[in-house]
Amino acid sequence: MPKATWNGVVIAEASADEVEIVEHNVYFPPERVKKEFLQDSAHTTMCPWKGVASYYNVVVDGQVNGNAAWYYPTPSDAAKTLKNRIAFWHGVEVQH
Repeated sequence: MPKATWNGVVIAEASADEVEIVEHNVYFPPERVKKEFLQDSAHTTMCPWKGVASYYNVVVDGQVNGNAAWYYPTPSDAAKTLKNRIAFWHGVEVQH
């Protein structure tokens, strides 16, 4: 079962058939992510084929991991299966 943890806290968990894996990144459905650990970030990046990614800071016990989660609110047609799914990096451990 895919799971994302940071600082010993499970941030996201889903069954294998619920996630999308693209370019070695696990994209969790938003309903499987514990939103209480996410804080909006103004940071964005552009992927040539997926579109503009928006970011969240991951916050656990007052510690902030800046821009450690990202998602595509309006992905390109080629990446439409990723719409609003959330992926992690910057030290967030993701098992799949």
